[in-house]
Amino acid sequence: MSEARQPLKGFRVLSAEQYGAGPYGTMFLAQMGADVIKIEPPKGGDTARHVGPHWLREQESLYFQSFNLNKRSLTLDLRTDEGQQVLHTLAKDAHVVANNLRGDVPDKVGLNYDALKVVNPAIVCAHISAYGRGNERSKWPGYDYLMQAEAGFCALTGEPDGPPVRFGLSMVDFMTGTMAAVGLLAALLDSQRSGEGCDVDVDLLSAAVHQTSYPALWYMNEDDVTGRAPFGAHPSATPSQMFKAADGWMFVMAQLPKFWTILCERIGHEELMTDPRFDTAANRLTNRAALSDVLSDIFAPHPVAYWLDLLQGLMPIAPVYGLDQALDSPWLQTIGMRDTVSHPDRADMNVLSSPIKLNGERLPNRAGPLLGADSDAVLAEAGYDTDMIADLRAKGIV
Repeated sequence: MSEARQPLKGFRVLSAEQYGAGPYGTMFLAQMGADVIKIEPPKGGDTARHVGPHWLREQESLYFQSFNLNKRSLTLDLRTDEGQQVLHTLAKDAHVVANNLRGDVPDKVGLNYDALKVVNPAIVCAHISAYGRGNERSKWPGYDYLMQAEAGFCALTGEPDGPPVRFGLSMVDFMTGTMAAVGLLAALLDSQRSGEGCDVDVDLLSAAVHQTSYPALWYMNEDDVTGRAPFGAHPSATPSQMFKAADGWMFVMAQLPKFWTILCERIGHEELMTDPRFDTAANRLTNRAALSDVLSDIFAPHPVAYWLDLLQGLMPIAPVYGLDQALDSPWLQTIGMRDTVSHPDRADMNVLSSPIKLNGERLPNRAGPLLGADSDAVLAEAGYDTDMIADLRAKGIV
């Protein structure tokens, strides 16, 4: 993609970020052209650099690359007076200062709007934390898995007779990072017009609760507590669930009347459309267990590919892939969702493309930075000469 197609080119984001939620959100900004500078502790850096089991070099994990493409790395000790001076110097020419530190930490290390507006009144300060800032939980440590538990996700996931189950991925982290990116971009747009920045806060628990969406409204308004349905079924429409074919599983969704008609006709069982147990959406839901048994018997004799050939493109249906099958799917190559970048330790490192397209093109990728790889360049751009940078290094500030 050409430089002209990067809508955030010219905007600078300083981000005291670590692990998943914050880095995931700012990576979208970096892929859209923003100069995202990771502010990392001089000793060890982002904790994500130390997450195994796969490594590019000692203390440089493949995990880290998942969230840090297109960024630069500056090591800086924010808990020192000189580190704060460097932060203020950098903030003068920055547009956003982001962090995903524990809720009580940003105020302590001067990452909030009140601390930085004195050097840049238009600065936007974006905060991600477990439970938010300025409340009795702000000092609590917290992670995605805890939010899945407390927000009801685990109770909604899995089979009805099984234990609560968390998602296989840290989806609360990823959604919180995305929400924070939306919030800071809106605040940035406003600050560009008004000259006045602000604080933007998104906490993991609030983001998780917000995602309970329609079951939340069902409960809050009707006292209807959504439970788990067999085979991952939709809570209020059927058939919309996993079915076992001869060689694997597939997800079939005939939630709309037209798709129910197509399903019955294509599988050669038009009699189901007039069966009084299944002739309306309401009756199908009332007799969900019976319908599931009938369809399971129909699907069982043939492999998944048989049913996909029969139904795909005509109604919603998809194979239930393992992670390897999902990533090796030729369709990902067709749509450009896999990319290759060059890293100092791996010439052809496979990464995922951004899901965002501009003018039909995927956003560009480059490998995430080694720890402190850009410290000298970033400081030089801010006006520090070679001797000043050497002095900061000698003191352990950088």
